[in-house]
Amino acid sequence: MTETLEYKTVKDNEVSTWIEVAAVEAIPANGGVCVDHNGLQVAVFNFSRRNNWYATQNLCPHKKQMILSRGILGSNGQEPKVACPFHKQTFSLENGNNLNGDHCALATYPVKVENGYVYVGFNN
Repeated sequence: MTETLEYKTVKDNEVSTWIEVAAVEAIPANGGVCVDHNGLQVAVFNFSRRNNWYATQNLCPHKKQMILSRGILGSNGQEPKVACPFHKQTFSLENGNNLNGDHCALATYPVKVENGYVYVGFNN
C-alpha cells in the first residue's frame, strides 16, 4: 500500500491527540466535510446509511486534487467506500485501499463521536 508522504494512516492504538471537528449535525448525512489539521486536509464522512463515521485524507492520490470530502459514498459488498467525484476511483473507507486495483491508497484516521461532537484521531 503506497501512501502520499504527507499523509500517514493512524491506527486506533496510535492516537495521541483527538481533534474536535464539528458538531454531529454540522456534517451532512451520507456526506462529508473537509477539515484542516496542521496543514493536512482530512475528509470526514457521516455514512449514516451504515451508522458509521470515517476519515481519510482529502487528497485524491490519483489526480492529486483535494476533493474526496465531496465523494460519493457507497458499498462494495460489505466494505464501505468513497468514489472520487472526478474520476470515479473507489477507495475503502476502512483501510484506504484502492478498490479498482491501482496501487495508490488513502491514509485513514480513527473517528469517534462524544457528547454530540465528532473527533478525528492523530498521532502528532
